[in-house]
Amino acid sequence: MTDSQGNDAHDGELFYDWNQVGETAKEHPTRVELDDETLRDGLQSPSVHQPNLDQKFEILHAMAPLGIHFADIGYPGASAGMLDDVVGLAREIADAGLDIEANCAARSHKADILPIAEAQQRAGVPIEASIFLGSSPIRQFVEGWDLPFLLRTTQDAVQLARSEGLEVMFVTEDTTRAQPEVLRRVYTVAIESGARRICLADTVGHVTPWGVRALVRFARQVVTDTGAEVKIDYHGHRDRGLSVINSLAALAEGADRVHGCGLGIGERSGNTPMELLLVNLKLLGWLDSDLHGLPAYCEAVSRGTQTPIPRNTPAVGRDAFETSTGVHAGAVLKAMRIGDTWLADRVYSGVPAAELGREQSITVGPMSGQANVVAWLTKRGLECTDETIVRILSAAKAGDHVLADDEIFSLLGDGSEAG
Repeated sequence: MTDSQGNDAHDGELFYDWNQVGETAKEHPTRVELDDETLRDGLQSPSVHQPNLDQKFEILHAMAPLGIHFADIGYPGASAGMLDDVVGLAREIADAGLDIEANCAARSHKADILPIAEAQQRAGVPIEASIFLGSSPIRQFVEGWDLPFLLRTTQDAVQLARSEGLEVMFVTEDTTRAQPEVLRRVYTVAIESGARRICLADTVGHVTPWGVRALVRFARQVVTDTGAEVKIDYHGHRDRGLSVINSLAALAEGADRVHGCGLGIGERSGNTPMELLLVNLKLLGWLDSDLHGLPAYCEAVSRGTQTPIPRNTPAVGRDAFETSTGVHAGAVLKAMRIGDTWLADRVYSGVPAAELGREQSITVGPMSGQANVVAWLTKRGLECTDETIVRILSAAKAGDHVLADDEIFSLLGDGSEAG
């Protein structure tokens, strides 16, 4: 991967990439599709605030430049207000010329499917119906469902959607705990009824990378056996913290599209964080997108849903490219001094900040050394005298936190901040 200046001469010279050893070197998806669930599944989080339509527009506009070309724009069957928002978002996609295809979630009920058809008709924009139905034994037990019910419900729902002019993705909820023969029968009926995508949903965040690989292989065989042109989606949750690696495993095994939400918001512990999915796809060379807009996308999600971005969030958190440790800062400063931004961005960082439109930042705290102070002063064009370095470093080591800029300026005591 090259940086924003096209520098890649150091690759392979200054570090050995174990990620390119063995099986992963051979597993390179030819095309990766991403479906952003922020505006539907993400908003089912128990702690988010519902964004207004303008805030939804802002989130939608931030997606396409990142290589996100599919978006779940809501659940129109939930309320008249939600239906109006879906129509507005679909129209915005068309009016703004966004390279995004819309989809909407629906239970396998007429009451959920028909509002999607209405939204499509009112907006004049194609909307895929993501029709879902529980599939696992535990869900069947709780609901009192049997296999004939699942097959009948699947057929009726897909056929209704198709009769209304909707493309269909059929989603089996709790796929990762469902029995193979049930999945085979349900998927086959869905495909024969007109579904052109099936979605493997890890609804409760149960699956491991090994499990998702086995599941994708199984689903691919089911599709092959039908003889139809059908794509496979994977939808992950992060209850066990495995959503990103599971999504990568699904793609490596042949899934066509994976889902995620900005900041990983969603039910319970949340969905696959879209920002981390994008960063990893970029670093693996599986996605060739400009990620300079990724921080703005996350900030739009944060504002719209009133979800704070933790400082230590990988790639987009405030601390992601900040170091206050002396040894680390010393190495970064040496790279900066020889004018090698590529090197400075990687010597103590596994994610190049420049790829996200960000930069490495050196701060001063209790674990810092002289290099931290020198770097801080140099960046601001301030004189690095021995007295100044000792004064700042002594204050930092006597404290219990990283010094804020205004604290350091107060230690200078000479009006440097104004200059």
